[in-house]
Amino acid sequence: MSSGEVARMLEEKLRTFRPGSLIKGRIVRVSEGEVIIDIGYKSEGRVLLEEFKRDKDSITPGMEVDVVVESLDPDANGLIPLSKEKADVVVNWEKVENAFQQDIPVEGYIFQRVKGGFRVDIGVVAFLPGSQTDIKPLTDPQEFVGMTSLFKIIKIDAARKNVVVSRRKHLEDEKEQRKVEYLRSLEKGQLVKATVRNIVDYGAFLELEPGVMGLLHLNDMSWSRLSHPSQILSVGDQVEVVVLDVNLERQVVSFGLKQKTPNPWDTVSEKYPVGSIVEGKVVNITDYGAFIKIEDGIEGLLHISELSWTGRVKHPSEMLATGDVLTLKVMDIKQEEQKISFSLRQTEPNPWPEIVKRYPVGTVVQGKVYHLTDFGAFVEIEKGIDGLLHISNISSKEIKHPSEVLRKGQKIDVMILNIDPDSKRISLGLKQLGETTKAEEETNESDHQEDLRGNE
Repeated sequence: MSSGEVARMLEEKLRTFRPGSLIKGRIVRVSEGEVIIDIGYKSEGRVLLEEFKRDKDSITPGMEVDVVVESLDPDANGLIPLSKEKADVVVNWEKVENAFQQDIPVEGYIFQRVKGGFRVDIGVVAFLPGSQTDIKPLTDPQEFVGMTSLFKIIKIDAARKNVVVSRRKHLEDEKEQRKVEYLRSLEKGQLVKATVRNIVDYGAFLELEPGVMGLLHLNDMSWSRLSHPSQILSVGDQVEVVVLDVNLERQVVSFGLKQKTPNPWDTVSEKYPVGSIVEGKVVNITDYGAFIKIEDGIEGLLHISELSWTGRVKHPSEMLATGDVLTLKVMDIKQEEQKISFSLRQTEPNPWPEIVKRYPVGTVVQGKVYHLTDFGAFVEIEKGIDGLLHISNISSKEIKHPSEVLRKGQKIDVMILNIDPDSKRISLGLKQLGETTKAEEETNESDHQEDLRGNE
């Protein structure tokens, strides 16, 4: 190569040395607080050691680095001021923009704490707000200085070359990804162990692992009737449950506890055929009957109409109390609907055929008035057996209310007018005996005696 060509190449190289130029240099030595770099210029260059950040310990003479020329005027030591930070911005900016557009994490090094957060080296210097540093609130911010981690870029100002990053968002995304992967690993019917974290009226929320929750619904806790989850579960309990369903889109898991054991209703018809006699406990009383438990998970209804042959029961509590153990007859089973019905009266002989024989129509019997209504009086003709004395059959005279002739507790003779064993009804007559006047006299006499006692 001729001297002219060498001179021309040297001239072209020197033209690149202007403020703002991105050039390559080679490390000559590391002095206290600075790095001396050969940039092929008439003077060597100088970069502050702190600009190397996390690479400080790996700096060795001969290493090639990218730098930006700050000025061509040498400093007091005859060195050209250079910047590695600015070179990193130029070299790494495209990588940073791609990471931002593709929403992928970048590795960074937290090297300095500043007001409101930290400075992070991600190839360029970025700002990490304190609120974006961790999922949990910061208790000791200084412990994050010197940490290498992954960050999500949440904001870029290309004109000012400003970048804002979030370690918290990356941690949340990572946690979410682990959750999804875990949910994908679950299969229906799988047995898993979980911890009861919260109990509500309709069920319990269970935690499989940190951040992975699911619902154990009240209806899936027991084959027996439950009114509230707290009957069998407490917060903090460790339970083994069956995975019933996994909804990846909603990230919801449904659990079952009762599904660990066979459904007792599957064999109820074989164990308790219609017509069989069973023993059960009263677990709940309502206006229309009582619910009877014959085994765990199997409860049925004893209707008020099946309590007694007489039909005089106004409320089941007149005959039953919660906890009573009864001998019952199975009347009906609807296996698919999980319903079974019982009878108490069917365990005893039906007295009505005998009643019909004992009290043929026209028979006169003595009874006691035990209840008065607007339409008549109920008269007990023997224990548990009563009949209706309609107001039209009380007196041959027109009366507006039975109390004009009768009083509660009064004993009277009545005639059997009709017996309907199917409806368990007996119709009685008083006027048919021609004894209305006698009954009225007894009522009036009773009222007179009460008045005398009142005057005394």
